[in-house]
Amino acid sequence: MKKIVIGAAALIGVIWAVFHLDVRGEAEAVKPEKPWMGVWTASHQKPSGEALEGVENRTLRLIIHPHLDGKRVRLRLSNQFGQQPVTFRNVYIGKVEEGAALLPHTNTRVTFGGKGTVTIEPGMTAHSDPLRFEVKAGEDLAVSLYVPGESGPVSWHRLAKQRSYISEPGNHALETEPTAFTQPIQAWYWLTGVDVIPHPRTTGGIVTLGDSITDGAGSTHSTNQRYPDLLSVRLRQEGIRMSVMNAGISGNKIWRDDPVYGPSALNRLERDVLSQPGVTDVILLEGINDIGHTPHDYDAEHIIAGLKRIIDQAHERGVNIYGGTLLPYKGSDYYTEEGNATRKKVNEWIRTSGAFDGVFDFERVLRDPADPDRLLPAYDSGDHLHPNDAGYRAMAETVNLDRFRPDPPVETVETY
Repeated sequence: MKKIVIGAAALIGVIWAVFHLDVRGEAEAVKPEKPWMGVWTASHQKPSGEALEGVENRTLRLIIHPHLDGKRVRLRLSNQFGQQPVTFRNVYIGKVEEGAALLPHTNTRVTFGGKGTVTIEPGMTAHSDPLRFEVKAGEDLAVSLYVPGESGPVSWHRLAKQRSYISEPGNHALETEPTAFTQPIQAWYWLTGVDVIPHPRTTGGIVTLGDSITDGAGSTHSTNQRYPDLLSVRLRQEGIRMSVMNAGISGNKIWRDDPVYGPSALNRLERDVLSQPGVTDVILLEGINDIGHTPHDYDAEHIIAGLKRIIDQAHERGVNIYGGTLLPYKGSDYYTEEGNATRKKVNEWIRTSGAFDGVFDFERVLRDPADPDRLLPAYDSGDHLHPNDAGYRAMAETVNLDRFRPDPPVETVETY
């Protein structure tokens, strides 16, 4: 299928409704001057482990790494998997100096419907009011949330590969010093998206849909070495104005929901991928957990049928979708010969079926030539399943950027 190219003028000419959900979950249609673009996202999961304990009279400082510039920003907070309403009395966004410390004079109050307090019902998402705040791609931001009451179990992204913080008791959202933020956490609580009004010549947004390999398992903690992060760096270096939104969940599967590893790719496709602001393209890398997790799914045709469903839904929405081949995993805890045979059949279909708009052959690049069923040792994090930083860099470099170049090319030096 021929790639759908969305030009800059066409993108700016698109009219869609942006919805603000109030505390009752009602929708109010808003028409911004320009369309929003997601620059960071975290796919949510049911609470488990420490998220079951919830938060009370504490402030969270969540550290994020946006992938596109913008001068107006909004936040998306989700109580998708919460069990009771949760109230945030103070919400701030600022620029990170180091750890939980913020750069002076950058911490800025965020409002919801003109108010500093918002209560979100279970299953609901709230968009903040648009805020004049400069976001720079690759520059860490901190979103601070004060939770005055008992939150109940937390809707969260379980494995963030990023250190965030919970404070000592009290409201510390306005503080720029890190002193009160004494408890490090390795997850993102409630925050599910950050959007900007992008440069007028921005040409689209790429959502990477996947499992722990997309989520960055095996990469160096808190250094943004996931392959979507590195892909975003490549796009910027090449002057391609596109965002990258990471919709990976560690342990995720195509077909099966899991109380820890989240809803299946099929069941979260609309919320986590196709509804992302500005999405034009998807890179799909899922299936290895369907094969590896018990009960094993060794039916290659069943896995392929799931991939076809995802492809069809993306195309119905006018979104391009690219397939990534499943990486070798010999030596990992859940490796079996039968599972490996299934993986090879799925990869052969990904490469040859023509169902995707293009294929990025991650397996070919990361496999060991001496033993093609294993990761190349230089790319192996040590568990024989997840790449290390070098492996994720190789994955990002495997993505053919010609698929995303505007026609004609966009000038890279411009103010707005």
